[in-house]
Amino acid sequence: MNTFKKTAAVFLLIFSLSPLKAQTVIKFATLAPEGTSWTKTLRAFAGEIKEKTAGRVEIKIYAGGISGDEKDVVRKIRIGQLNAAGFTGFGIGEIAPEIRVLDAPFLFSNASEIDRIYSKFSNEFREIFAKKGFELLGWAEVGEVYVFSKNPIEKISDFAKAKMWLWEGDPIAEQAFKELKANLIPLSITDVMTSLQTGMIDSVYGTPNTIIPLQWYSKMKYALDLPVTNASGAVLLSKKVFDSLSPQDASTLKDLAQKYFKTLTQESRKENIKARETLKAKGIIFLKPSAEETASFKKAGEEARKKLAERIYPMQLLKKIETELAQKSK
Repeated sequence: MNTFKKTAAVFLLIFSLSPLKAQTVIKFATLAPEGTSWTKTLRAFAGEIKEKTAGRVEIKIYAGGISGDEKDVVRKIRIGQLNAAGFTGFGIGEIAPEIRVLDAPFLFSNASEIDRIYSKFSNEFREIFAKKGFELLGWAEVGEVYVFSKNPIEKISDFAKAKMWLWEGDPIAEQAFKELKANLIPLSITDVMTSLQTGMIDSVYGTPNTIIPLQWYSKMKYALDLPVTNASGAVLLSKKVFDSLSPQDASTLKDLAQKYFKTLTQESRKENIKARETLKAKGIIFLKPSAEETASFKKAGEEARKKLAERIYPMQLLKKIETELAQKSK
């Protein structure tokens, strides 16, 4: 074998043994810290994507909020610094306010209603995101949101005596609690614990699975045993990046995303049930409102949803969802 052939053979051998550089690197941001079910699921998803696309698509994960809050992440995706993220309803509202209808107060009564609406209106929701420049990869539900308080809250009149935290800039929560006649104190989420310690606020809201790691529960004694909403969550990818993938890789990405994030939603529901029991064990008393008070809460939620319509989401979309829920409950 002459020198040229030997050199060519060596080059081909080295090239065949070297890992191929990914054609598409998806920079993915999440507020979830490392070690949570969210990041574990995301890393498993990223691993299988890389395997099933033979390394052509790689997901690089930026966890724990190192890319900023959800407003920052939306901005960075739009300018191409990031490509994808897992969003709560707050972030979803920055992209497609119409989808915030899913966070409307007292809209859902149980998980089966939630699953039915998400499934029935899936194509409509996808189209809304697409028009905003995003591809919906999957839903990642945050869960049922409860009000936690230092003093008992089990009827609407109790809210007037509470110093209620409001996530600053969230119009859905603001309208919901205004309808309940609450004293609202807008704060960023990072200021909540300090404000609980100083007594600036004495009531908060959140899912059982989030209030524990945030340690807010340690300043609370009670929980209103009636979820005010079911907090939505979505995994979104820049449509520009999605459209750049080959049809085969795009299909693989969507199929695997559906599998992993559907599993994540089920896991989240289990963890919230477990966290609720943990809170009870830690001394949190869940107060169940009377049937009459429950009806009053639902009525207040209905009024809040109407006032939010057109300002945040279309009245037509709200009515379609409410009609679907009413028909199935008969």
